[in-house]
Amino acid sequence: MTKNVLVLGDVIGNAGCRAVVSGLKSLIKKFSADFVVVNGENSADGFGITPEIATNIFAAGADVITTGNHIWQKKEILEYLDQEERLLRPDNYPPGNPGHGYCVIETRGLRFGVINLQGRVRLPPIECPFRRVKELLRKAKSETDVVIIDFHAESTEEKEAFALYVDGDVALVFGTHTHVQTADERVLPNGTAYITDVGATGPRDSVIGFEPRISVERSLTQMPFRNEVSDNLAFIHGVIVKLDTDTGKAVEISRYSEASIV
Repeated sequence: MTKNVLVLGDVIGNAGCRAVVSGLKSLIKKFSADFVVVNGENSADGFGITPEIATNIFAAGADVITTGNHIWQKKEILEYLDQEERLLRPDNYPPGNPGHGYCVIETRGLRFGVINLQGRVRLPPIECPFRRVKELLRKAKSETDVVIIDFHAESTEEKEAFALYVDGDVALVFGTHTHVQTADERVLPNGTAYITDVGATGPRDSVIGFEPRISVERSLTQMPFRNEVSDNLAFIHGVIVKLDTDTGKAVEISRYSEASIV
């Protein structure tokens, strides 16, 4: 038996939220998706996520929301992180921080384990994700049928090395954070589907989701101007993965890219 997993990349600002809320249910139907993961770390004005936005994304059809280094930007999310098991933050932040980076969701007769980890190249020097994932996988082995990992990282080398490190132990490793969809989707030798970055669900006419004029000016002047989210029609990026439920491994992975209607 096979199941289909749909993943949407980093939701950015109002444009990204509109695209998900208005279009996710039709995408689930289009791809016969049995499980949906959405990265929402940039959904609140480009930096972080709020409880209201998370609730809307869940209502639209997401089973799990993953995040990344911007999860801590909105103070109102901190308590919610401890309350909502389906909202993840990178698990390899220091102990004692709000929230968690691993959950198990049972749906359609299958136990899906989702792990959220963050890389360390050009990002905060938190706990090693390579070492942390082995601890999580030991736990997940007895609790899940399928394991999916959002590896939120800057470096392509780090992402590829991580995916090969867990190849065969998980069904899917998808990269997030850089907001540009890569063309390297593949099933690795031992059955793990992989893509370096699923891309973003956010404004099309932008620089990684933000106002182009600010990015250009910052490059010209080297002044630390703060990014502002662009707010035009969004592009939705993601992947669709077919899983073999008997083995917990991937059969195929395909990129998805489409303009939003709102």
